Amino acid sequence: MVNKIDPEVPGRFGNLELLARQVVEGFITGMHKSPFHGFSVEFAEHRIYNPGESTRHIDWKLYARTERLYVKRFEEETNLRCQIIIDNSSSMRFTTGEDGAKGYSKLAFSVECAAALIYLLRKQRDAVGLSVVADEMELNTTARSSSIHHRMLYTHLDRLYRQEEDGMNKRTNTAEMLHLLAEKIHKRSLVVIFSDMMDNEARPNAMFSALQHLKHNKHEVVLFHVHEQEKELGFDYQSRPYRFVDMETGQAVRLNPGDLKEAYVDKMTDYFRLLRLKCMQYKIDFVPSAINRGYENVLLSFLIKRSKLY
Repeated sequence: MVNKIDPEVPGRFGNLELLARQVVEGFITGMHKSPFHGFSVEFAEHRIYNPGESTRHIDWKLYARTERLYVKRFEEETNLRCQIIIDNSSSMRFTTGEDGAKGYSKLAFSVECAAALIYLLRKQRDAVGLSVVADEMELNTTARSSSIHHRMLYTHLDRLYRQEEDGMNKRTNTAEMLHLLAEKIHKRSLVVIFSDMMDNEARPNAMFSALQHLKHNKHEVVLFHVHEQEKELGFDYQSRPYRFVDMETGQAVRLNPGDLKEAYVDKMTDYFRLLRLKCMQYKIDFVPSAINRGYENVLLSFLIKRSKLY
C-alpha cells in the first residue's frame, strides 16, 4: 500500500493524477488483503441492478464471477455531490523539516489526499468540486463529473502543490469562508474539509458557528484535522534555544521549548478536544489526520462515510 508520496515525485512526473491513481489502487489492493476484505471499494464502474429495469447494461462477465447482477455506469450518472475544501493559510505550510531543512508540509499532504479523493469520486461517477480558502476565496468550482472538469481540478491542485513558498505570511479567515461556502454549495452535498484549524484557535466559536452553518444547510461534513504530530502538537524539540517564526505575521521569538512545552501541549489538547466534542454535537465526522502517518485513515474514513450516504 502507498502510504506517502515522495514530495519530489510531482516535480519529476508533473502529474498529480498519476500519483492519485497510485495511492488509490495501492489502498484498494491493501484493503483486499486486510480484515476489511469485502468492504465495497470496487463499485466504481458499476451499480447494483434494480429488479424491473432494463437488462441491456448488465455486466454478465461480472455476474459470472460474483453471481450478482451489476449494471455498468455511465458518465452522466451522478449519485453524490462532494465539495472538497482546502485551507491554504500560512500555517498549513508547517513541515516535518527542522532548522531550515525542507520537509513535508500539511498543505502538500492535503493536496495529495484531495487528489486521491477526486480520483475515487471520478471512478464512482460522483460529482466533485474544489474550494481553496485563505483570507479570501482563492478558488471555488461547482461540483461536476465530467472528465474535462476533473482535469481542471488536477491542474488547480498541481499549481497549489508547486506554489507552497508563495503562501508565507498569509492570514486566513476560514470561518468566514466556510459561512460563504455554506450558501454557495449545492444543497445536500458531502463537504470534505482539509484544515489544521489553527487560524481560529484564539476564537473557536467563530469556527464552530461556521461548521454548524454547513450542517444547518443540510450538508454532510467530514473534517480532516491535518496536523504534524511530533513537533506541532507534541512540541517535541530538543532542550536548547530555538528561533520560532509566526508563519502568518513573520514575527520571531527565541525561546527554549522546555520552558513552555507542558503549557503548550495542554492548551492544544484542550482546544482540539473541544473541537472534537463540537463536531460530535453537530454530527460532523472529525478525523485526526497526521501528515506522517499515511493516507489510509483518510481514504477509509471517506469510503465509510460514502457507504452510509449511498
